[in-house]
Amino acid sequence: MEKLSLTLVQSSLVWESPDANIAHFDKLISSCTETDLIVLPEMFTTGFTMQPSTNAEKHEGKGLQWMKQKAAEKNAIITGSICVEENNKHYNRLYWVGADKNYLSYNKRHLFRIGAEDQHYTIGTEKIIATIKGWKILPLICYDLRFPVWSRNKWQVKNNELTADYDMLIYVANWPEVRSHPWKQLLIARAIENQCYVVGVNRIGVDGNGFNHTGDSMVINPMGEVISNTKASKESAETVSLDYEFLVSFRKKFPVGLDADNFTISI
Repeated sequence: MEKLSLTLVQSSLVWESPDANIAHFDKLISSCTETDLIVLPEMFTTGFTMQPSTNAEKHEGKGLQWMKQKAAEKNAIITGSICVEENNKHYNRLYWVGADKNYLSYNKRHLFRIGAEDQHYTIGTEKIIATIKGWKILPLICYDLRFPVWSRNKWQVKNNELTADYDMLIYVANWPEVRSHPWKQLLIARAIENQCYVVGVNRIGVDGNGFNHTGDSMVINPMGEVISNTKASKESAETVSLDYEFLVSFRKKFPVGLDADNFTISI
């Protein structure tokens, strides 16, 4: 299996201003070359707005069209979430857009009730498993990080080969500084318990509600070690190379997933 290069784009966001944010991300990723995957924060066109009636774009709207254009231009997958309206409902929707302009989408499952997200957005019910270069990737959104059942990696042995549902777990976020310690610890926990790479990409700066964000974006290997160098509160686009053979070797040596409890999820 090939190595995978991914770029973490940690940035401030202009509150409820899609045009300004799209123009800014255009500049930030202009220098991204030789990367397979570009990861943007949660609601990267607006910030974490609870005014979807005035800020949501229609499905297939401006943000998604920009992602299609950039994915084709960079010959890379681009992912991030957008405030979207479809069929008179609002969603915090992650798009996974390929260089061929085809895409997958995931609607956030765990809506942040402390911030009234559950009062303004419709809950998602299905995960997606995306693939790139043979890697299987589970992309999720912010508050999903606190709920390990939703991200639990299930293992199987087929034809004497150990396989798992996914190889990498991604969280795009608008996670405030006041809870930065849980953000960092939970990302590491998800990597250890699922024996996978974990990527967390968070925004920086103060949002329209006065909450500051320090980013703390990172890539973590299956042993729980941080292998990226993105600095807190600094705008950056860092590219990290991931080794699939390291992942396979570690799982074979320490296959704890085979002893995990079975369960079902009720939606």
